[in-house]
Amino acid sequence: MKHEKPSDLKAASHVDVLIIGAGISGIGMAVHLKEKCPGRTFAILERRSDIGGTWNLFQYPGIRSDSDMHTLGFEFEPWREQKAIADGPSILSYLKRIKDERGLNDYIRLGHKVLSASWSSSEARWTIAAEVEGEGVQHLTCSYLFMGTGYYDYDQGYDPEFAGRESFGGQIIHPQFWPKGFDYSGKRVVVIGSGATAVTIVPSMTDRAKHVTMLQRTPTWYWSRPAKDWLANSLRAIMPDEWAYRIIRFKNVRMQQISFNRARKDPKKVGDYLLKRIRKIMGSKMHEPDFQPPYGPWEQRLCLVPDGDMFKAIRDGKADIVTDHIDHFTPTGIQLKSGKHLDADVIVTATGLKLAMAGKVDFSVDGQPLDFTQHFYYKGCMFSDVPNMAIVFGYLNASWTLKVDIVADFVCRTLNHMQATSSDIAVPVLGSDGAVNEEQIFDFSSGYVQRALDILPKQGDRMPWRLNQDYLFDRKVLREEAVDDGVLAFRKAAVQVEEPTAIAAE
Repeated sequence: MKHEKPSDLKAASHVDVLIIGAGISGIGMAVHLKEKCPGRTFAILERRSDIGGTWNLFQYPGIRSDSDMHTLGFEFEPWREQKAIADGPSILSYLKRIKDERGLNDYIRLGHKVLSASWSSSEARWTIAAEVEGEGVQHLTCSYLFMGTGYYDYDQGYDPEFAGRESFGGQIIHPQFWPKGFDYSGKRVVVIGSGATAVTIVPSMTDRAKHVTMLQRTPTWYWSRPAKDWLANSLRAIMPDEWAYRIIRFKNVRMQQISFNRARKDPKKVGDYLLKRIRKIMGSKMHEPDFQPPYGPWEQRLCLVPDGDMFKAIRDGKADIVTDHIDHFTPTGIQLKSGKHLDADVIVTATGLKLAMAGKVDFSVDGQPLDFTQHFYYKGCMFSDVPNMAIVFGYLNASWTLKVDIVADFVCRTLNHMQATSSDIAVPVLGSDGAVNEEQIFDFSSGYVQRALDILPKQGDRMPWRLNQDYLFDRKVLREEAVDDGVLAFRKAAVQVEEPTAIAAE
């Protein structure tokens, strides 16, 4: 196998593994590759001008994690900060430190927006077309493609059409595209939505805004916990960071799984417990109907409220919640269907994300367009009859990074098996283990999930043709089960292609 110096990779037009996206998924995959497949060449293409993905894109007030950093952090890199519920800049700093300390700078090509990816079975390689800032379209090839593009559309969020929107005299902002340096001092702010983004923005804007109102159509279940993990910080004071990190990660993963299972088994009991915690903070200021959703806990993602900051803001009169439906926007605010009018200078449409499949890249296999909706997930990271490609779709009920680590490990095991068997192609073959029936892919009622069902791959009624929401189960499957399972077929290429030496541009 050819070994190339990192400096050579900046100009290489062919690599063994091409990683698309330099966010959490891409950075995680790169580290696993360096550690477990040291003979493989790879490169990372990132469309933006810096790494970080979500944590580079989102700049709205208070941007933070909605998972604890002992599970949102990588297994190979301990989280050393005092706050377990970290802000966006701290998470971005964590990723950049990994990039620098693990020597990834020479592998990353910024300003590369991938437009298309076409697979040739005869040559056993992908050909990628990427629009390079200031240089036009360039082509490069790889033997294996890893999609670390996340699961939502970077170009647009979900922004419903509200009647009379054009008549509003103030400013309307979607959190995904927050104006740099926007000054909301002394302004009346209405935040539409009650999900993780709204819950973050509302208390964060009370520092300078005259008043902040969260306008929700439906209440959400909230979980309040301290931003600092006292046990993690105590353990780090008496033992190496790595040991403390492993212990807390182990504990948090299992506690999260227990909580999720309990919520599904006895939603009323769990709901009563969550409401009790809110009452403890808000006291008589709590308006019960605003905190009682018409669904059970964990039928949608549970929203984290660190240190109860939003509840305290409402208790102290800096913010409030209004549960109602929007009739139309007016020049001075929002007219509700109840007849009430909300005065506003700024309206923040925290109405959700828009999911995108595989970074909206135009895929084809042997000259035929690839329609993911016609393929089944394989072990939650590959697709039926799609060769040499893996993707990360993180958990809806747990941290995204938990999935990154185990998928990256599986890809490395697959690559090493291919090398050991002199195989060029690894493809999950549908039908190799019998007929597969289709099931609903998610049992989550969240709007952003339901709106995307028509673009997502198929879900099988049994393994390995499933995308699961169970990290402990997936970890066993992806890390312990044999790679050569009788379904993932390993083949030789019909044609051996000499590696090109220069990037073709047009």
